[in-house]
Amino acid sequence: MARSKTSKKWLDEHVNDPYVKRAKADGYRSRASYKLIEINEKDKLIKPGNVVMDLGSAPGGWSQIVAPWVGNAGTVIASDILPMDGIAGVTFVQGDFTEESVYNEILHELNGNKADVVVSDMAPNMSGVNTTDQYSSIYLVELALDMARNVLKPGGSFCAKVFQGVGYEEYVKDVRTSFDKVLVRKPEASRPRSREVYIVAKGFKG
Repeated sequence: MARSKTSKKWLDEHVNDPYVKRAKADGYRSRASYKLIEINEKDKLIKPGNVVMDLGSAPGGWSQIVAPWVGNAGTVIASDILPMDGIAGVTFVQGDFTEESVYNEILHELNGNKADVVVSDMAPNMSGVNTTDQYSSIYLVELALDMARNVLKPGGSFCAKVFQGVGYEEYVKDVRTSFDKVLVRKPEASRPRSREVYIVAKGFKG
């Protein structure tokens, strides 16, 4: 089957992407690892001993770097609808966290504790229809914010991927109602033409 020009362009771009090459060399599961590394260097979200929840975690690019950051005294609970290969120091819950059984399993893994940080690199399966994709992505990031509001301890932090477009400004305003400080980051590993940015929110009001 002949590939479309767009998918060929994406494939060429992906193969020649310096972050893809670097991820292979560094043994990371995803080029997305570098996005969180840069954000954490700037914003000091994740510290040793933290309890961190990673939403939309597969294939594990973020959990893989968070586990060593929090160390043995910390906890990483990852969740995704897709399967994810095991990572030392990470508890993985597979399923849709909007379903009560999956949500309860995540709470069970928290063991009565609250999270210090909730991170989300979730993105919808893209249909190619911009408005549909935008609504889907905003819906997902709203779910991530709901989860953060339910599980974060006062003063906790939240970091989520958001696509700029319809609903974006309203979403940022909504995040501001629950956190003392909200920043928008565009890491170097984020492709320049992508509309993705990362909302970094600190000081959860509880």
